[in-house]
Amino acid sequence: MIFNIGELYPKQKEFCLATNKYICYGGARGGGKSHVSRIKMCLLALNYSGIQILLLRRTLKELRENHVLQLQKLLKNIAVYKENTKEFLFPNGSRIVLGYCDNEKDVLQYQGQAYEVIVLEEATHFTEFQFQTLTESNRMSGNMKEPFNPRMYFTCNPGGVGHLWVKRLFIDRDYTPTENPTDYKFIPSLVFENKYIMEHDPNYVKVLENLPEDRKQAMLYGNWDIFDGQFFREFKRNVHVIEPFQIPEHWNRYIAMDYGLDMFAVLFIAIDTKGKAYVYNEIHKSNLIVSEARQTLKSIMRHYKYKYIYAPPDLWNRNRDTGKSTAELFWEGGVDLTKASNNRIAGWLNVKEWLKVRKVRNEQTGELYEDSDLKIFSNCINLIKYLPQLQHDEKEPNDVATEPHEPTHITDALRYFCVSRTAPTKEVKNVEKTFNFDFERPVQKDWGEEIVII
Repeated sequence: MIFNIGELYPKQKEFCLATNKYICYGGARGGGKSHVSRIKMCLLALNYSGIQILLLRRTLKELRENHVLQLQKLLKNIAVYKENTKEFLFPNGSRIVLGYCDNEKDVLQYQGQAYEVIVLEEATHFTEFQFQTLTESNRMSGNMKEPFNPRMYFTCNPGGVGHLWVKRLFIDRDYTPTENPTDYKFIPSLVFENKYIMEHDPNYVKVLENLPEDRKQAMLYGNWDIFDGQFFREFKRNVHVIEPFQIPEHWNRYIAMDYGLDMFAVLFIAIDTKGKAYVYNEIHKSNLIVSEARQTLKSIMRHYKYKYIYAPPDLWNRNRDTGKSTAELFWEGGVDLTKASNNRIAGWLNVKEWLKVRKVRNEQTGELYEDSDLKIFSNCINLIKYLPQLQHDEKEPNDVATEPHEPTHITDALRYFCVSRTAPTKEVKNVEKTFNFDFERPVQKDWGEEIVII
């Protein structure tokens, strides 16, 4: 049996030889990513008896057009393709399974399964949740008799919903204490290195050169600092995220919330005398019925008065069985909600205005620095995480995409605040009492049983 891999150029060879836990290849269009990922899977299947390989794309159409047809040609008379299960079966017991994750939670179908190798094609089209869920299935399947180190392969371009997590792991190499830097390897590739395209389709480079500047930087040169599709390019961590400080008690306070059984997302916001807003706390917890959400909110807000608690209009829709609305249930428990505008486009434009970065001159030194009207305390980890992940909707560019859904809850709460009426705090002389932020107690990420009271 002869398997002809053809000629691979240096970066593709490097990809095939890499044995790290996580190997990412790409960075620009035309780098031969899909081709080399197919070659690598076939080589693994032929050389390791019983190995289980999972190849994933976001949609079934992408899967068929980019891999099924090509693998059928590549593996003719070598492996048998089963259309009903979308898998290639090899005589030595190896398998290449093809799948897709059209929606965020489609990835859950792979829980409990085991694959020595998982390949994410166009990895930046997958959310961090999907990636992390798949790592649970990247383990020994029990079908192999020889030792093998399970690993994952990624191919991708800059941009997409997964841009941030891919960039953090493979470009910025910014790791948490539980992540081992030696596990991650990035192999950049450009169209100029693709000998086949440069010889047979040189005009493709001109096509990429004619793209809008941001997209050209990403697709032609593999520039990861350009986030193609990012909705809030105004967001700058070094400008908008600050460390907590003591907030004067007399400052105007607001609450903005988004409620659903899938997520109860709340932002606590104070406004100073100049009209600058400070998001100083958050709640981000799922599976709370109304009474539980209400009590969670009350346990935090009981120490201060809030001018308004903004909530989406759908909370005023009446339940067919009880005849009561969610807003009414909050009111019965002592939480009076104010209906916010749900004009999405106007809301997001208002968020952009609040986030707008401007040059300000330091009154003491005369130096210019960047500032904005919205600041976020560093303990608001979910807002900081999800705000830069929002993408433009494909059909309505002035709106935010609703998929993946996870980043939209806490950011919708911010939208309700930004689109609503707020007022700067009036100047008050000789104010001594301040808002005492509890610096010693940790802010819980999932707000489990212990509620942080500040």
